[in-house]
Amino acid sequence: MSYVTETLGNLIHQTAFFNLTVGNYLMIAVACFFLYLAIKKEYEPLLLLPIAFGMLLVNIYPDIMLHPEDASNGVGGLLYYFYQLDEWSILPSLIFMGVGAMTDFGPLIANPISFLLGAAAQFGIYIAYFIAILMGFNDKAAAAISIIGGADGPTSIFLAGKLGQTGLMGPIAVAAYSYMALVPIIQPPIMKLMTTKKERQIKMENLRPVTKLEKILFPIVVTIVVCMVLPTTAPLVGMLMLGNLFRESGVVRQLQETASNAMMYIVVILLGTSVGATTSAEAFLNVSTLKIVALGLIAFAFGTAAGVLIGKLLCVVTKGKINPLIGSAGVSAVPMAARVSQKVGAEEDPTNFLLMHAMGPNVAGVIGTAVAAGTFMAIFGI
Repeated sequence: MSYVTETLGNLIHQTAFFNLTVGNYLMIAVACFFLYLAIKKEYEPLLLLPIAFGMLLVNIYPDIMLHPEDASNGVGGLLYYFYQLDEWSILPSLIFMGVGAMTDFGPLIANPISFLLGAAAQFGIYIAYFIAILMGFNDKAAAAISIIGGADGPTSIFLAGKLGQTGLMGPIAVAAYSYMALVPIIQPPIMKLMTTKKERQIKMENLRPVTKLEKILFPIVVTIVVCMVLPTTAPLVGMLMLGNLFRESGVVRQLQETASNAMMYIVVILLGTSVGATTSAEAFLNVSTLKIVALGLIAFAFGTAAGVLIGKLLCVVTKGKINPLIGSAGVSAVPMAARVSQKVGAEEDPTNFLLMHAMGPNVAGVIGTAVAAGTFMAIFGI
């Protein structure tokens, strides 16, 4: 009888109920809220769902992220090995290849002025960098945190790893992906505040047709120019443009389909769950994390505002030919930010179609955020 009692006692005490802290329960509630946003509200479910589930797993079973050195048998937790691929910058680079294979750069080629809007939206990154330093973060940590303003999760992870800020990678990545998912909530109030009804109703002329030759030359030229100036951007910009060359060349359809489908989704699963698994209560519930989340929001808001302001300036310069709303799409959340520009414009005039015009600044923002990351690495001699 004592054997049975002892066995049952051991089994009961091995359940998670006896090992979780209040912080773990709080993070489980946050994970469930993120799952609700992903499933019910469909806010970037491709990213938010695996991140939320990784968050759920690590707060129920922390050993799923166990370091091999802390394991009795020398074998780490499952998601620890996934996370190593983040630290080594493998998954972020592969994500960029998949994004390139899925992206049509035609709107950007047809309207090169979109580069200005994409660059303007990176302003929030540099504002957040200086604010982070004032809040007590060192220069490298400030740079890693500020890149959240580009609303580009893979670049945030990439830069944090390159700058040796792996301790902050979890909160940075979760903040970046969360803001990407919350673009439809965060951006519209800023866009409406900074534009007039008349500006939001501006209809833009149809984009000119882009030739196949232009689309083929674009990734080659961008790779040469950007990587010659900032060689440290090669893992991101190079993979982005390689994926796009798969798409536009038309001679490697199998590679394009693999990069944009099977590989992309596998990488998203690995990256999302491993990023979510960095949010254990012990690592996430602290003052630094709250500062990172706040700085990310500041960077994102300033980036959106800067894009709209430059859009307003171009609207004046072109005598009303550019709708300022497309400037908000200069952040890197592709294609969500472009859809938000379309949605806000359509609210004023249902016949106004801004999506393709907004895609120009949107994809320019992807390049711009990678360039911002490369600039920080160059500054710190990485």
